[in-house]
Amino acid sequence: MTSTHTDSAAAVRAAAEAALAVLPASEALTAGAPVTDPATLALPGAAVCADLSGQTQGTIAVLVNQELVEALKSSPLGELDLGAAVAPALEAAAKVLGSVAGPGRQTTTEAALASLAETGNLVGVPLTAGAAMHAVIALATPRPSAPAPRQAGQPTRTTSAAMDLLSGVEMEVTVELGRTRMTVRELLSLGSGSVIELDRAAGAPADVLVNGRLIARGEIVVIDENFGIRITEILAGATADAI
Repeated sequence: MTSTHTDSAAAVRAAAEAALAVLPASEALTAGAPVTDPATLALPGAAVCADLSGQTQGTIAVLVNQELVEALKSSPLGELDLGAAVAPALEAAAKVLGSVAGPGRQTTTEAALASLAETGNLVGVPLTAGAAMHAVIALATPRPSAPAPRQAGQPTRTTSAAMDLLSGVEMEVTVELGRTRMTVRELLSLGSGSVIELDRAAGAPADVLVNGRLIARGEIVVIDENFGIRITEILAGATADAI
């Protein structure tokens, strides 16, 4: 991210406000002023971190207090995964930053703050109810570093040669028809024959994701009784980002 610190703080504040709408909480939360001191953002609980790809490069994290962690352990559906619960908040925050969040990594809030502060310029926004801090949206962007000087006579590897080294690496490709959000009450009411409406119009192209990153769109086809997808659009820069 090449903007000034002030611009970075404003961007993280906007991302935090977007995450508020989809972050599970027992009461209404308010986004506070952006801060850079990890000690100010510390709260007992757990965190989910994800790497960003797109306009903003770095790591984004959602830190939640122990109350939410315990609530997820004793839900009516049994123990729920924290990563899945806060994934919509990560995605909403990343979208505001012009990026896509990769797979989440769960850890403690202390470890997450220490890692973010060590690896990049940290900006965090506390989410509060009254005077109590319930969650934090934090972003660490890479610190600029000077390229290492190339020693005389040291050979350079061309882009083609570097790609040859990766050509045999297997990557997970996922086709996504659509998504939806449901409350616990709605999930408990599901039964055989229930229909779940997705956020995608009939006939709209499906998303093609590589390791969780959107790279293309296409239409569903049938090949020898199996489903397939015919690519209709490759997103600009998606292939390089996916690799």
